[in-house]
Amino acid sequence: MRATILSVGGFLLYVLLSSFVPAVMNQPLFGRLTLGLTLGLGQFVVMGVTAWCYVRHMRTRVDPLARGLRSRLYETENRRGRTAAPPQGAGQPLQQGTRGFRTW
Repeated sequence: MRATILSVGGFLLYVLLSSFVPAVMNQPLFGRLTLGLTLGLGQFVVMGVTAWCYVRHMRTRVDPLARGLRSRLYETENRRGRTAAPPQGAGQPLQQGTRGFRTW
């Protein structure tokens, strides 16, 4: 949630400053580098931080839950007497050592 607020807030601030306060955005910082250009390039940093926060959240909170649910599903299917085949992605077999989980 914080990463979303950071991303949307940063982008909205940039757009509002560009639209309503162009004199501030045209303030030179170093040579031809202006405040507006610096804040625009800063959007790449904001998006990078957002992506990093998303990946960290998924790896620490969502992925462990998904692995737990998947193992419970396999256990339930095995108890019922069915053989649980590991998930296949796009028709390609899983690599050795992935324990049934698809890796990037």
